Amino acid sequence: MPELPEIETIRRGLAPHLEGRRIVDVTLNRPDLRFPLPERFAARVTGAAIAPLGRRAKYLLVPLSTGETLVIHLGMSGRLLLLRPGLAEAPGRFHHDPGRLPQHDHVILALADGYRLVFNDPRRFGFMLLAPTQDLDAHPALAGLGVEPLGNGFSAGLLAARFAGRRMLVKAALLDQRIVAGLGNIYVCEALHRARIAPARPAHAIAAPEIDRLAAAIRDVLDAAIRAGGSTLRDYRHEDGSLGYFQHDFHVYDREGEACPTPGCSGRVARFVQAGRSTFHCPACQV
Repeated sequence: MPELPEIETIRRGLAPHLEGRRIVDVTLNRPDLRFPLPERFAARVTGAAIAPLGRRAKYLLVPLSTGETLVIHLGMSGRLLLLRPGLAEAPGRFHHDPGRLPQHDHVILALADGYRLVFNDPRRFGFMLLAPTQDLDAHPALAGLGVEPLGNGFSAGLLAARFAGRRMLVKAALLDQRIVAGLGNIYVCEALHRARIAPARPAHAIAAPEIDRLAAAIRDVLDAAIRAGGSTLRDYRHEDGSLGYFQHDFHVYDREGEACPTPGCSGRVARFVQAGRSTFHCPACQV
């Protein structure tokens, strides 16, 4: 599933092409994704101008001049792709995306300048919502989300307060979207490795100096991923079809059996299954 850096990368990539543009037509090739599309979806977004894009955790926010915001979640395999003007005569030909299957193009938004924004999702685990912009934070999908790890509200002190008294494992705590919003399996594994904290330790047992390292590591790994363009895993793509490349810089994720990259460490990356997800770590330097 695309995590915070992937959604932020998409937001930044789409912003120059969407912001200030008007939606002139909507094609719905099915009535539902993971959930049914909003009632009167096409009528509610057609004619709307797009305001500056936002992001909350793993959700892309597309505010509209109608007073509603289009909330997009990509799920496991969803992609947002821009079809360039001039390719209208050959629908399905996306730049840098030869493997795309047009039968999975479920929602297409045509813009006034000729671009088309396509939501393509083979597995249909993604979804789209429409909610009043002024009440967005109260929407059930967003209301329970925790602090943004790249926002001003995130700090070691806040993390310590959220961990206090929690017996759940530290990795599970970081994956809990009510504690920190937007973190997923990839970047939690990476941040814990950089902070030299074993993923199976109880959250309440993490000492203050370790939490300082962890908070800094979370920001660092997310910043690095966004600068590198996000992580391309399996069927994830950027908004223009191109690939991200931060996966080449992973320290532990998907590197089972390889030498730990921590200077002076002689350990090797190990993998175990935790709550149904693969956890990658170095048993030698993560304690």
